Amino acid sequence: MLRSGLLHFPRVDRSLATLAATRKYGPFAGAVHAHAVRGLDAVAISDEHGDVTYAELDALSNALVRAWSAAGVTAESVVGVMARNHRGLVLTMLAAAKLGSRLVLMNTGFASRQLVDVATRESISTLVFDSEFADATATLPGNVRRYLSWQDDPALDVPTLDAAIEGLDRSAVPVPEDFGGFVLLTSGTTGTPKGAPRGRTSPIASAQFLDRVPLREGQTMVMAAPAFHGTGVSQLALALALGQTVVMVRRFSPIDALRAIEDHRANVLVVVPTMLQRILELGAATIAEFDTSSLKIIFSAGSALSPDVCRRTQESFGPVLHNLYGSTECAVVTVAMPEDIQHAPGTAGRAPVTCHVELFDNDGRRITAPGEVGRIFVKSGLSFAGYTDGHDKERIGGLLSTGDVGHWDERGYLFVDGRDDDMIISGGENVYPLEVENLLAERDDVFDVAVVGIPDPDFGHRLRAFVVSAPGATPAPGEIKAFVKSNLARYKVPREVVFLDELPRNATGKLLRRALEEMDPISSPDEQD
Repeated sequence: MLRSGLLHFPRVDRSLATLAATRKYGPFAGAVHAHAVRGLDAVAISDEHGDVTYAELDALSNALVRAWSAAGVTAESVVGVMARNHRGLVLTMLAAAKLGSRLVLMNTGFASRQLVDVATRESISTLVFDSEFADATATLPGNVRRYLSWQDDPALDVPTLDAAIEGLDRSAVPVPEDFGGFVLLTSGTTGTPKGAPRGRTSPIASAQFLDRVPLREGQTMVMAAPAFHGTGVSQLALALALGQTVVMVRRFSPIDALRAIEDHRANVLVVVPTMLQRILELGAATIAEFDTSSLKIIFSAGSALSPDVCRRTQESFGPVLHNLYGSTECAVVTVAMPEDIQHAPGTAGRAPVTCHVELFDNDGRRITAPGEVGRIFVKSGLSFAGYTDGHDKERIGGLLSTGDVGHWDERGYLFVDGRDDDMIISGGENVYPLEVENLLAERDDVFDVAVVGIPDPDFGHRLRAFVVSAPGATPAPGEIKAFVKSNLARYKVPREVVFLDELPRNATGKLLRRALEEMDPISSPDEQD
């Protein structure tokens, strides 16, 4: 923490002031307030509307607290926000914390039914949203207060945050009895997303990231990953704590991300794996058209990175890739640094300081042997205490299940083999789709791939591969099957290969396997011997 600039020596007064502000207002609002009080002359957020300094952001959030208080929002209220990456989202985070209200970070991919289900379960009484999500919010009860965080449609009869705070006092607000926590939502790939609350955590918990990722004071971060997700929100919190400038990308495109790095001389790029893959698919020649020499860190999290993506990232950007493995419930599990990825492409890395990872078999026995697959459990200062509906994930000896399975290699690197419930039993053999997917991802003619199990009367399940061809490529089903057969065991060869224009994914890039399992496509059945 000292090395990163989060703590200061010999200026202990600055460190104490920041800790005091964090205790009052929480990690987001406290950090911004501390920077504003000490007169930090830096841009906090840069978005399509321009730049906002730390002092301006602190003052605007004070005015919003007063606006909400006048409207009846209290510390007992629950506020929801459904917004893309921009200052309105950050302003909402800060004001909710200063008011003491719980904030629920909604997925921007929610349909109306999901939004209503989550809003009802979490007792949301105030919703802040971008105008593009007006249709999804239309079925919420009429007594839910509404504010627009970003307005593309001037016809909407909903007050904007800017209008709400116009003319209001922007001086410091009273300290709440307890600063507002927030609720992250699970991906919801298998049903209604669950709520994973995040309340008061020790400032030392930030060491989990800083131990493995060289974030530094005063850097510039391009936030391409959605900030409502665990990946984005964790890095946004650290960036604000370190006084960085965060360039917020409202709508991701690979070209715009590269342009943002060049224009802002950015040091950090935060992405989910599908974003990184789309950047790499531009090709080395196109990537080289942009000056990315300032880039020191590509931070990726949210799902596994294939060895092929790891190798191509290093070829295009150098040794800058940091791959975090975690979950909404567990937060940080392991982090792979560039040297880890170079030695073992595709690895999830090792556990950082204050984290402890173990593998267990189905009977709860600890697994230590290299190559033996087991269920992954973690103990971390950032792990949640249970879902908002009262349920919890499995725990063994104080360690929390990630829901994944994996194995150690001989050097102690962790490899994630897939979700525990993704395992396919075909002909009595266990198959984890990720192994087949990573293999096929190495092919130049494959842009994206997913493998699922389909019920089969003879084998229990058979493997079906869904392939998105690389631009200009036309791989044949027989070639795909032959490639797997020449590299993996016979029972891991897909019986069917189906070509799609794109794979179904949610707003954070997670694959929707259930949607693929429920498809009844016209397959490409080259009969297998």
